Amino acid sequence: MTTPSDRANPCPGYWPSGWPVECGGNRRQKARAGRLDAASGTAAVTTRRNDRWNVMVVERDPGEWFLGGTMPAFSGPPPYGWVERIDPDSLEPMASSGELPCGDHVWCGAILAHANGSIYSVNGSFLHRLDRNCRVVAERELPIDRSHNGLLALSDGALVTKDLRLEGQGGTTISRIDPETLNPIGEPLVLPEGSMGRIAGDHGPGGDTVVVPGTEHLWRVRIDHRGMHLDGDWSPHYRTAGGNHGLAWDSCLSDGSAWLMDCGDIEAVRMIHTTEPNGRWPEAPGNRLSWRHPPPWTGAQRLLRVGLDGAGAIEVVEPFGTPGGGIIAPPVHVPEHRMAVAWDSINGGLAGIDTSDGLAVSWHLDVRPSMQPVVFPDSAELVINDFTQNGTDDLVVVDLRTGDLLDRVNTGSRIANGMFLTPGGNRDVFYCTTLCVARVSWS
Repeated sequence: MTTPSDRANPCPGYWPSGWPVECGGNRRQKARAGRLDAASGTAAVTTRRNDRWNVMVVERDPGEWFLGGTMPAFSGPPPYGWVERIDPDSLEPMASSGELPCGDHVWCGAILAHANGSIYSVNGSFLHRLDRNCRVVAERELPIDRSHNGLLALSDGALVTKDLRLEGQGGTTISRIDPETLNPIGEPLVLPEGSMGRIAGDHGPGGDTVVVPGTEHLWRVRIDHRGMHLDGDWSPHYRTAGGNHGLAWDSCLSDGSAWLMDCGDIEAVRMIHTTEPNGRWPEAPGNRLSWRHPPPWTGAQRLLRVGLDGAGAIEVVEPFGTPGGGIIAPPVHVPEHRMAVAWDSINGGLAGIDTSDGLAVSWHLDVRPSMQPVVFPDSAELVINDFTQNGTDDLVVVDLRTGDLLDRVNTGSRIANGMFLTPGGNRDVFYCTTLCVARVSWS
C-alpha cells in the first residue's frame, strides 16, 4: 500500500499554496519542495517578541502569511485566540483579528487557509471564519465545551476538528462543520476512547478518511455520502491503559503506514486537561507546567509504525532505550529517503530510523528536540529545535541520511515547546513558541 505525497497531491479543500495547513497537508508529512543548503549558506534571524503563545504560520497567496495562536493566560484575565497577517520579513502584523473567544480554555489551536479564500481558526471551544484582512466573518461555539486541537479541511471543503480528552475522560467528539455557515454537518461522532493527538487524513474515490490516535487504539473515521462512521475493521491496539507508556500525539501518514510516538501525556499536559476550563487556575502554576519534569511512566520512548491496510499490523522500535521517555510533538517519516525521525524530549536524543527493511536505528544525534519538524527531501535536510543546556532554543539542520549536524542557529527564544515549524519556500523557516516568533533564512 502506498500513500500519496502532501506536496505532490494536496487535498482539494485548501487554498492552492505550499503550506495552507499545519504540517503542510492532511497526511502530516511536514515536507516542502526546495532546498535550504544550510551547510553552505549563512543564516539570518528575525525574532519578534509578542508575549503570546504562537502556534503556527500558514500561507495563502505567495508571500501572504498568517500567524495564529492563543494567550498563555493560565490565570488572571481571560484568555483568547488571535490571528494575524504578518510581514514575512519583519514578522510585524499587517492585519489582526483582535481577541477571539475561546471558551476560557488555554491550549494551542490551529489555523488553515481554505479553498474558499477564508482563514479558519479553532481555539478552545470556538471556531472562527476570517477574511484575508483577519476580520471575523462567522463565529461558532463548538458542541463540546473543551479545548480542541487539530483542524483539517476535507476534499469537499467541510471542516473537521476534535476535542482533546485524556485517559479516563470519556470519548472524544469529532465534529464536521460547514465552511460557509459554520453549522454542524450531521451529528458529531463520539469515539469509544478519548484522544489527545491531532487528526491526520487522506482522501480517495470513496471519500475521506481521518486517523485519530486514541488512548489505547488508533481509530479511522470514514466520511462519505452516509456521513461519519468508524471503520470497524481497523482499530490497532498500540498501548494498554495504565501501562508503561503514555498516550500518542499526532500520526504522520506515509508509505502505507501511520507513524507515531507514544509517551506524550506528560505531567504538564495532564495538569492542563484535568482542570476546567482547560489550562486555567486561580493562581499561576509556574514551573509545574514545564515539560522537563520526569514522566509518570517507566517505559522508553517508542516509535510505532502501524499499517493502514488489513487489521493494522504494528512494528515498534525504541531508538534510545532510556527509561522514562517523553515527547510533546509527533515524528516524521520521509519516504524519499526511507527514513523516520524520532526523539526523546525528556532525556534528550534525536534518531534516524531506516525503514527500508523493518525498523533499524541508523544514527543518533545529541540534541533535545520538542517541536514539529520540517523536512526538505530534495536536499535531505531536516529542521528541528534543540533546547540546549544553556537554556536557548536553537534551530538545527540535520542531514536525514547520516545524522550530521549541518547548521545551528540561535532563535533568540529561551522557551521551547511543541509548536510548529513552517518552511517559507525561499530558503527560510518560520519558528513559533511561547512569547516569541522567529524567521530563519539562509543566503
